[in-house]
Amino acid sequence: MGLEEIEQKEYFSIGDVKRITGVPEYSVRYWEAEFGLIKPIRKESGHRRYTKNDVYTILKIKDLIYKHKLTLEGAKKQLSKYQFPSAGEQKTRTNVKILEEIKETLEELLKEC
Repeated sequence: MGLEEIEQKEYFSIGDVKRITGVPEYSVRYWEAEFGLIKPIRKESGHRRYTKNDVYTILKIKDLIYKHKLTLEGAKKQLSKYQFPSAGEQKTRTNVKILEEIKETLEELLKEC
């Protein structure tokens, strides 16, 4: 499991997210509510479908909490600098930079596994 699997699919079930990230389903759901950065698409059946960005965000939160030993509040402060700009601002350049930073962090994590 890793970046290769994330890049091969567009949407992921919560089971896929658990397998890829190693984060329990209940934690994924809790982080979804607590951080407000993970926004899965809901199917008519109510099942969540996570995007690649959601999976990368979950991996970043996991890194901050487990590797860097931050509290939830500390992780929220760190992630606040990764929040996307509001409409009308120069989104593309900022978003690409943020995603590149997240990708670098994830690659470092994968090397440690």
